[in-house]
Amino acid sequence: MIADLSLYLVTDAGLCGERGVVETVRQAVDGGVRIVQLREKDAGHAEVVARLVELSRVIDGRALLVVNDRLEAALAARARGARVDGVHLGQGDASVLEARVALGPDALIGLTANSAAHLDAIRALPEGTVDYLGVGVIRPTATKPDHPPALGIEGFRALAREAALPCVAIGGVGIDDTEHLQDAGAAGLAVVSALCASPDPRSAAAAFRARWRRGAVPRVLSIAGSDPSGGAGIQADLKSIAANGGYGMAAIAALTVQNTRGVRDVHVPDAAFLSAQLDALSDDIVIDAVKIGMLANAAVVQAVSAWLERVHPPIVVLDPVMVATSGDRLLDADAEEALVSVLHRAHLVTPNLAELAVLTRREIDGWSAALAAGEALSSEHGVAVLVKGGHLAGDRTPDAIIDVRRDIREEFGGERIATANTHGTGCSLSSALATRLAGGDDLGEAVRAARAWLRESLRASDALRVGAGRGPIHHLAGLWARGGAATRPLPEEIADDWWRGIAGIRAGIDGLPFIRGLADGSLAREDFLFYLAQDALYLRDYARVLAEAARLAPTADEQAFWAESARGSILGELELHASWLTPVDGVSAATFAEEPAPATTAYLDHLRSVAFGGSYPELIAAVLPCFWLYTDLGERLHAGDFGDDARDPRHPYATWLATYADPAFASATDRAVAFVTRAAAAADDATRARMWRAFELSSAHEQAFFRAPFRAPRERSAAG
Repeated sequence: MIADLSLYLVTDAGLCGERGVVETVRQAVDGGVRIVQLREKDAGHAEVVARLVELSRVIDGRALLVVNDRLEAALAARARGARVDGVHLGQGDASVLEARVALGPDALIGLTANSAAHLDAIRALPEGTVDYLGVGVIRPTATKPDHPPALGIEGFRALAREAALPCVAIGGVGIDDTEHLQDAGAAGLAVVSALCASPDPRSAAAAFRARWRRGAVPRVLSIAGSDPSGGAGIQADLKSIAANGGYGMAAIAALTVQNTRGVRDVHVPDAAFLSAQLDALSDDIVIDAVKIGMLANAAVVQAVSAWLERVHPPIVVLDPVMVATSGDRLLDADAEEALVSVLHRAHLVTPNLAELAVLTRREIDGWSAALAAGEALSSEHGVAVLVKGGHLAGDRTPDAIIDVRRDIREEFGGERIATANTHGTGCSLSSALATRLAGGDDLGEAVRAARAWLRESLRASDALRVGAGRGPIHHLAGLWARGGAATRPLPEEIADDWWRGIAGIRAGIDGLPFIRGLADGSLAREDFLFYLAQDALYLRDYARVLAEAARLAPTADEQAFWAESARGSILGELELHASWLTPVDGVSAATFAEEPAPATTAYLDHLRSVAFGGSYPELIAAVLPCFWLYTDLGERLHAGDFGDDARDPRHPYATWLATYADPAFASATDRAVAFVTRAAAAADDATRARMWRAFELSSAHEQAFFRAPFRAPRERSAAG
């Protein structure tokens, strides 16, 4: 059995106090508890059975009911007509195999686990014997004094990682553990004192559920008709769900032949096929919210109602598609009557004004009458009602949310948006609301956020240019405007793209006389010394640029890397240069006596402008070619790609060439590439583009730097 384990209440009669277990459970389920475990260690058999019967009545299927340890009590309560969904067993309790046989394949059976040995024992059971594990305790708790040593969150993480079943964290769990335990792999939180001892279990449960929802992607199911034009029905619902942060699913209740000009035909698949779709989904996926749209006939409505009765999703938003914008009734009398019977299964209903009039059997001739009708509908069926004023005449389009049971009444104003593209607004709004509610928003927050999104999508709708009739809203306009449609690349993809992007520069470097002469040993000494003198000037300021990268680095690892690279440029590489240029004095003023060539000045100006006028990501992209190009060149020189002369120990520049293939420098290059490409992958498109430009320009400057010894005699006259 698949179950929503997100908020799991374990009862404790002592903590419930005078309020009692039954009333505590009623309030907690009102707040969003999804599983109730009756734990009555010291009660007799008859007392536990009576308590299960009473809890079954109070819960009324809105949450699953299991009993701790007492398999015989579960069976006896079932015999008295109670809905008892299963049992939770400890390692020393009745056999889980016996429980599975006695309760049947659809029962929910949980088992306590807190060690690797427990996991091994569970793996030995036949598949399907156990549905979930209660893993704990997380920290010491007074509600179970005989508990094993506390696991802590990291201990829970280790067990959850190895378990093949969903794991519920139990034992000393508080609301501030929610995100940490979600991150550790928890399928839910089992709570005792935080709910049982709370002065307001409903509010406490609602707070837990809201925290849990905000840490997960809402899984939202649309049960509606299909619109092949994409503007309404399940097509609109799926776009709305995605635009509002959810994962959308759809069970198709009807197939329509329509476009933006109207509906031409409707085909209603057999209701049994819709039931099969719904069962397939709920057998495998925990559904956080359901949006119900077009249900074409009484048989379809009854199929959906029966499924809701079995599954009891935590959030149901009903968009009662009964009356078309033209005023035509879309359902026959039997279907309308059946749909009204579903209202008590819904948490929120979103009729247009014509549908509100049908549901309340009232004439609605203005906003005041609409509000009164909303009050009546909410009071009669115990459901929240979104009263929508979009069909009113005038420049204002007010909406209001009314929930009489919870004493919620809030109005929302807004100017009418001048557009004819209103196809699917009702479908889109209701599915957005379902997603927002499943994501943890309260009713008012959900309405405000969904309305803001819908109005943004209406304002952008003209850009779509879809159809000649009433076009659709632009569901994804906000996402495209704020995030674009480009795929975020992986670091390794960026490395590949950038390396291929400078293929022409790399080929140009390979063909330069300096590189060819360096490879075969024919390079004139004065040209080589000119290059070294310019490189010394470059390294002196390059080290300062690397130091700036270290100062700006966001992590200690990056800071240390760039600082060490700056140090290596001064103490390692410059000493090697001095051994050729000023062997007697070492690194001294004489090492930097050469006038900078134009290529040297241009390269350093580029690096300084990025270092002291750009961002950290741009800066590290600009310094990367000095790592990457030199390492690549050195590896290929020593691999013989430029001929065997470069590998001859008698080569006149053998000691220099050895530095090109230094394993430590190759390792540093790998780290530099990793830092830069990770930063580029995490950046927005504009920053990534600036990084690429900085990298490309530095690569071009490297090519110019290698070309400089052969540009003009005056550039090397002092080098010899």
